[in-house]
Amino acid sequence: MSNEPLQDSNMEVNENPKKKKKFELPDAYVILFVILLLAAIATYIIPAGSFDRETSENGTSVVIPGSFEQIEQQPASVIEVFRSIQEGLIGGASIIFLVLIIGGAFSVIESTGAIDTMIMKTINKTKNKEWLLITMVAIVFSIFGGLGIVVNAVIAFIPIGIVLARAMKMDAIVGVAIIYLGAYSGFSIGFLDPLTTGFAQQIAELPLFSGLGYRILIYLTILTSSILYITWYSNKVKKNPENSILKENRFPKLEEKNMDEVSSVLTNTQKLVLVILGLGIGTYVFGVFQLGWSINEMAGVFIAIAIVTAIVTRMGSNTMVSEFMNGCKGVVYGALIIGMARSIVVILENSMVLDTIVQGMSVAMGSFSSVAGAIALFIGNGIFNLIVSSGSGQAAIVMPIMTPLADIMEIPRQVAVQAYSMGDGFTNMITPLSGVLMANLAIAGIPWTKWIKFAIPLALIWYVIGMIYLSIAVLINWGPM
Repeated sequence: MSNEPLQDSNMEVNENPKKKKKFELPDAYVILFVILLLAAIATYIIPAGSFDRETSENGTSVVIPGSFEQIEQQPASVIEVFRSIQEGLIGGASIIFLVLIIGGAFSVIESTGAIDTMIMKTINKTKNKEWLLITMVAIVFSIFGGLGIVVNAVIAFIPIGIVLARAMKMDAIVGVAIIYLGAYSGFSIGFLDPLTTGFAQQIAELPLFSGLGYRILIYLTILTSSILYITWYSNKVKKNPENSILKENRFPKLEEKNMDEVSSVLTNTQKLVLVILGLGIGTYVFGVFQLGWSINEMAGVFIAIAIVTAIVTRMGSNTMVSEFMNGCKGVVYGALIIGMARSIVVILENSMVLDTIVQGMSVAMGSFSSVAGAIALFIGNGIFNLIVSSGSGQAAIVMPIMTPLADIMEIPRQVAVQAYSMGDGFTNMITPLSGVLMANLAIAGIPWTKWIKFAIPLALIWYVIGMIYLSIAVLINWGPM
């Protein structure tokens, strides 16, 4: 009798080691550090090289085709690997601090209840028609994206998208998707974006914004696929919250609250807060077009919005600071990951291997036929965009190479421009090296590993659509129109 309990306990001890731990994706920081190590190793394998460059009319440094030369190898040392993280944080400081400031400012605004009330008022007007609200918001931001208005500025609207998704009883992924993917449905095509399509056409010596009709057709197809995908996912989550990729923690940066209890009647003070927010964002948009403002001015505008909001609501200076700091704390994890991602580019740039990668791509694509070549240009740009996520920066590097390459493969230059634009835009939705994407996820509190589960299927859909349209464009000899 006395031996039986002992036997049972031994059995339990023996069974424990057999239990398998559930596999979990590594944290985004771990993934990026592994990529950083691989990039450092690559600097010992990939030959260092450089193109000659010339300054374009708008002051941008542009690659001179055929000027590539191999130079002395400059591999990354051990200390340079770790130093690159610090350099990445310094290089990404403007976006990192923008994320912290927007997180703090919206925490101040959120404490007034103005955004919750405005969202509930909108929800009540479109009762049981969430798909219509998703469609309307996505369309507006896609138009802004196609015009190049809200490329970096889209960060400012993410908190509103999150509150909107919470009011519709969905999750934070839906909130980011409505705003970010809505904007990038337009930006990826760039039908009237001077910094991507316009700049690329200038390098390719095409009339400014020529081919607009065909680009709008591509844009409408991409936008429709995005709206349908977001609506499909949001309906899944609303029917059963367990279907959310974020599982039980559907709003990591917002406390779960019963939005049915939120009033849909705006007080005069709340109306004033919304006017201040609207005027602030409007002032920034005006500054972008008329005064050449950029990220630093956006940060300044949001600091001003937070201070004025505290004054008109009689919040008190100490309370305002407390709310602001709480908002900053909530986005620190995601804000710093922007610098971590940038460290990978720092390693590759300092070791002079980026130009070698571009040269290798051009050699590999030179033997393709017209249709296959157009698709290769498209996919190649998408892969390169995983490293260089700046639209205009990528144009300056790849378009001078792609233009003569397109001529050799008998691909219309208009197709080359679109292959660059979509290659640049489509991978922005998944690459952890995109400062804007990581900033958006930081504000929403969405781990990058969770986001890609949602975004990869849509990215594949976009790529299929892109390949179809590029193939047709080659067959119809799409030229200036």
